[in-house]
Amino acid sequence: MKRTPHLRGLFALAVVALSLYVALTVPVQLGLDLRGGTQIVLETRPTTAADAGAEATDRTVEVLRGRIDALGVAEPTIARSGDDRIVVELPGVQDPRRAADVIGRTARLAFHQVLGPATAADRAAGPSPERPHEQVTADETGRFLRLQTAALTGKDVEKAAARFDPHSGAGWHVTVDFKGAGGQEWARLTGEAACRAPGDPGRRVAVVLDGRIISSPQVDPSVGCRSGIGGGAALITGSFDDEEARELALLINGGALPVPVETVEQRTVGPSLGARAIAASAWAAAIGTALTSLFIVAVYRVVGALAVLALACYGLVSYAALASLGATLTLPGLAGFVLAIGMAVDANVLVFERAREEYAARHRPTPRSSLTAGFRGAFSAIADSNVTTLIAAALLFFLASGPVRGFGVTLGIGVLASMFSALVVTRVLAEHAVARPGLRRRPRLTGIAHTGFVRARLDRSGPHLMRHPRRWLAVSAAALVLAGSGIVVRGLDLGVEFTGGRLVEYSTTAPVDPDRTRAALAEAGFPRAVVQSSGDRQFTVRTPALGEARSAALTDAVTGLGVGAERIRDEAVGPSLGKELRRGALIALAVALGAQLVYLAARFRWLLGSSAVAALAHDVVILVGVFAWLGKPVDGVFLAALLTVIGYSVNDSVVVFDRIRELGRRARGTPFARVADQALLQTLPRTVNTGTGAAFILTALAVLGGDTLRDFALALLVGLAVGTWSSMFTATPLAVELHRRTGRKRHT
Repeated sequence: MKRTPHLRGLFALAVVALSLYVALTVPVQLGLDLRGGTQIVLETRPTTAADAGAEATDRTVEVLRGRIDALGVAEPTIARSGDDRIVVELPGVQDPRRAADVIGRTARLAFHQVLGPATAADRAAGPSPERPHEQVTADETGRFLRLQTAALTGKDVEKAAARFDPHSGAGWHVTVDFKGAGGQEWARLTGEAACRAPGDPGRRVAVVLDGRIISSPQVDPSVGCRSGIGGGAALITGSFDDEEARELALLINGGALPVPVETVEQRTVGPSLGARAIAASAWAAAIGTALTSLFIVAVYRVVGALAVLALACYGLVSYAALASLGATLTLPGLAGFVLAIGMAVDANVLVFERAREEYAARHRPTPRSSLTAGFRGAFSAIADSNVTTLIAAALLFFLASGPVRGFGVTLGIGVLASMFSALVVTRVLAEHAVARPGLRRRPRLTGIAHTGFVRARLDRSGPHLMRHPRRWLAVSAAALVLAGSGIVVRGLDLGVEFTGGRLVEYSTTAPVDPDRTRAALAEAGFPRAVVQSSGDRQFTVRTPALGEARSAALTDAVTGLGVGAERIRDEAVGPSLGKELRRGALIALAVALGAQLVYLAARFRWLLGSSAVAALAHDVVILVGVFAWLGKPVDGVFLAALLTVIGYSVNDSVVVFDRIRELGRRARGTPFARVADQALLQTLPRTVNTGTGAAFILTALAVLGGDTLRDFALALLVGLAVGTWSSMFTATPLAVELHRRTGRKRHT
């Protein structure tokens, strides 16, 4: 047994040393919302049953990878998401229009012999059984031509290159080299066209890209009939500029997409917004952690100071875990990193308060033995409360998307790191410190050998909080009705990702009048645009779905206001994806409540588990209602905050119920209401101290975290207050009432 502290210390030292090495050698990958760039989500649209499924999507990924590499984007990311979606991330790309056009083009290339002009009857008839080898297509001038079905396609192309020849008059053009039998087929095609007289439409060869003729030059008079153009090469001419010629060569080289694709989501974030978000979050983390640290040291003295040192280890371990796993750090993820500091403080507070109880009851004669008993007694509550938060983090990862999924990853890593810092690092440091002779002679300096401010006041008054549980439930019901009426009266302002549409955020050099901006956009043809200020010199514009041309017109209208507007964020979500995300959010919420119920019912009795889940539903309705009354957007980041509040609220309920279970085992003849009273009073110091520590972090995030994180931090602050109330005065009195209604007068 004496070797256990030494082994624990060696383990802690090894993990911290390894984390330091990883932090110094492996950089963390930043998400596009922090470093700037464009994310495009494509969805395959198979035209036949054979093209549906993951295999066709995988082939599409490979073609897109070749196109993106040719674009010259540094460190692009392309990955399949599900069976029919592809996520493309392009760091540094601020104008996604060209990138989206090149990436999403089907690029089906074919070479056809022109048979002649198409009549109106030809155009109306369409494909005909009498002429199965013909098709009608418009050329580059808008005239319709009859084309022979192609025998030469992009599969026969070896490579293509954009060239400029000022002497031949061709200007910018694209040279195409054929491979294998493609060269012979090209000679046959041009040889048949050369048999027609000069000026005859049949002497032309049409180059068709994605069903549109991009060039249809006549075969040169020098080419002999039936001999054709040899050498296995072709020249595509047209009214190309340098960008169009390079784009055409890129598409030909990249090959045709196996199936058509459609852009269902697009996000662009400017580098300045990401830099400001990192700086703001860093300040919030620094100030919030400093305030929390001062509070912990003031309340718990020496062991509090050692807990602060353990918090630093938590930050190091979390950062190293993110880097070693190759996880992407997003803006909500950065907030989750800061939020998990509060989780680490909670575990320390649970241990220290339990140690104080042991010392005050004289069950343990020294701070060292009390501290050991505190770690042992608090382990169950720490494990249960952290598991519930891990459930929320897992749901965010599996059911959410984009930056919100990054928040789930960061939160999960933070919870595990916080448990390590509290149960291993803090324990090693604290047990070593309280065993020193100087602290043994001055036990009150340890922070363990006194009851604390909250417990001292409770010991004097000892109120019976559960004497009238229905009064507490009435207050909770009133709050529930008030918040729920906000949902009915004001409605929910669903974000773009849940409704579909376009959201563009601008930064300006002068203050902006939203009414004037709204009127200017209406005059420019955007009467349904919703303009909202998101800061003194920032505002957002939300519209129904817009194409790239209309989006450019929107930005031109904003620029015309003369306030030095700069686009710093641009999000576009298709209506089908918005509906799917909205449905996924409801599923995530239902699964979260169900998962918490299953876990709590397994760990506790059904009575306590159902009471906790009812309190969670109470918290969800109130938080959503508050945002409805305030007119705040309900989006993916709000969903992340909501699921986090669920985990955080369960933490408080678990701590109280864990104490109810423990006290019930000691005194089986005590009425359940009295046991619940004692549990509430004994855990109240932990609730107050943990809530205060978390409030410092979240307040700093709300005030200093920037416009992007302000609503997120506000949701967490509201959730912290409501969750603390509900765990004490909703879940617990509800459990007392349910216990009475089941006819069990004694706690068993």
